Amino acid sequence: MKTSAFVYPWDVVGDPDAAARLTALGVRQVTLAAAYHSTRALTPRHPRHRIVTAEHSAVLYPPGERWQGRTLRPYEAGGWASGDAWGEAAAALAGAGLDVHTWVVLAHNSRLGAQHPDTSVVNAYGDRYPWAPCIAQPATRAYLTDLAAEAAARPGAGGCELESLGWYGLAHLHAHDKIGGVPLGEAGQYLMSLCFCGSCRSGYADAGQDPEALVAAVRDALDPVWRGEVNDEGWGTVEKLLGEERAAATLAWRTGTAGSLQEAAVAAVRDAAPDGFQVLLHADPVPYHCGANAGVEPARILAAADGVVVPCTGGPGLLAPFAGHRGERGVLAANLTVVSGMGGSPGTLAEDAARAAGLGATELRLYHAGLASDADLAAVRAGLARLG
Repeated sequence: MKTSAFVYPWDVVGDPDAAARLTALGVRQVTLAAAYHSTRALTPRHPRHRIVTAEHSAVLYPPGERWQGRTLRPYEAGGWASGDAWGEAAAALAGAGLDVHTWVVLAHNSRLGAQHPDTSVVNAYGDRYPWAPCIAQPATRAYLTDLAAEAAARPGAGGCELESLGWYGLAHLHAHDKIGGVPLGEAGQYLMSLCFCGSCRSGYADAGQDPEALVAAVRDALDPVWRGEVNDEGWGTVEKLLGEERAAATLAWRTGTAGSLQEAAVAAVRDAAPDGFQVLLHADPVPYHCGANAGVEPARILAAADGVVVPCTGGPGLLAPFAGHRGERGVLAANLTVVSGMGGSPGTLAEDAARAAGLGATELRLYHAGLASDADLAAVRAGLARLG
């Protein structure tokens, strides 16, 4: 199976051994971050540093002229990835014989929310989520579509993977997080992720719902969740708490909004990229799910993109809904965490890959070669050697 490892530019720039280390793993492709959110990352083998703090969401290359005069525009990176860090890293990786694809994070941007709070998702209580741009707002959609095109089609890239191209909700790896006191379950997460900004209120109204009545209904639906009285069973619980009609209306608005943005972004990337450029989405086949792996309608997204990258660390079950829609050439990539300290199991890579293949996976993604320990990388080498 074709295998690609995720890396950041700062894993490669300034480390003359980084590219050779990746080829020694047995991978022939890397997925290199070109636009990324804020993070604190370990670099256990870099000759100059051990911790990189990316202070805010940024593009890891010089942004182009298309952004001149625009209110919503990408932020340039600071010292953690200054200049054309993506281009410098890509050149080193390509020089070692590796195919390079871009990794583009889109609707996940805390600095955008801090500086332009009106762009953020607003929950039923009026709380804003600055990390989560509302993808229903026209200006935000235009920004995300143009960012996808520019960041994905970097010179030298053979394809891209678009992350967070959909709704981001309450769940977020936030600094000093303290929101786990009440287990929300899938139903609570969905209800707390519903947006009630002006654009979303108009969307609900177009779907036949009174926005103020819907706000009140969502708050009422959440009351038993806060009291710990809900036995969560996913979407069925949403319907029970909110009512089937209201639940269906919110989901129709959100899936339609996300689907049209995904199609527009894929089309924009194709227009900007050379022929044969591969466009994949990080995706979850459950449409009401939010986050980095955006909830999608499998048939619709596979009709637009060349394939999907699906989280499989907890098991390959999410692959199955995509398998029947990928066609003969579609990519179904199983994303496996190979960092033991982040819940991964590099020692069972071969077995996990075999299970994923049994459910239709055609490729593997390894998260994350730069973050992994030496022992993790040794296990990856052994696992990929077993796979041949």
